[in-house]
Amino acid sequence: MNTSTRSLALVPLFAALLAVFGLVPKIDLPLGVPITLQTLGVMLAGCLLGPKRGMQALLLFLAAVALGLPLLSGGRGGLGVFFAPSSGYLLGWPLGALVTGLVMVALPSATPLRTGVSAFFASLIGGFLMVHLCGVVGLVNMANLSWSQAIVGTLVFVPGDLLKCVVCATVVHTVARGLPDWPFGGRTAP
Repeated sequence: MNTSTRSLALVPLFAALLAVFGLVPKIDLPLGVPITLQTLGVMLAGCLLGPKRGMQALLLFLAAVALGLPLLSGGRGGLGVFFAPSSGYLLGWPLGALVTGLVMVALPSATPLRTGVSAFFASLIGGFLMVHLCGVVGLVNMANLSWSQAIVGTLVFVPGDLLKCVVCATVVHTVARGLPDWPFGGRTAP
């Protein structure tokens, strides 16, 4: 399978991976935004597929959700989820994958350890900070919270999302050890 075909096959595969992460039950919060495992998929898509393909995988996933498929944790789907308090986070997922991939390309990946460390920082910047920035904007606009309320409300996600960054870095490190020619962040293979 050539690189282009493999790359195109990975887009729906990662969209499916996000759906699998949605099978893990959500933890509902009074804020109206649940804790889910699906942001780990955002981080992995950016690190492993790169900015373009990672964003495409997330857009494909959100298109399926918009069509009504119950792919979000808790079996949620349909257009209504894009008008809920969590909509900023959902719309931030493609941007998170894009930024994660861009940062991953910019950071060193000469060894598996460096690749894993780079993945931690890429997922921290894209999958954590970018997604939460979009989430705060969504909370202000959809939940009518003040900026300070939205920022304080999103702090509950910090420990879990930092753990997801570590898991992402561990997965990327493992892939780098097992598949040293993998084009992390969408780099061209050596």
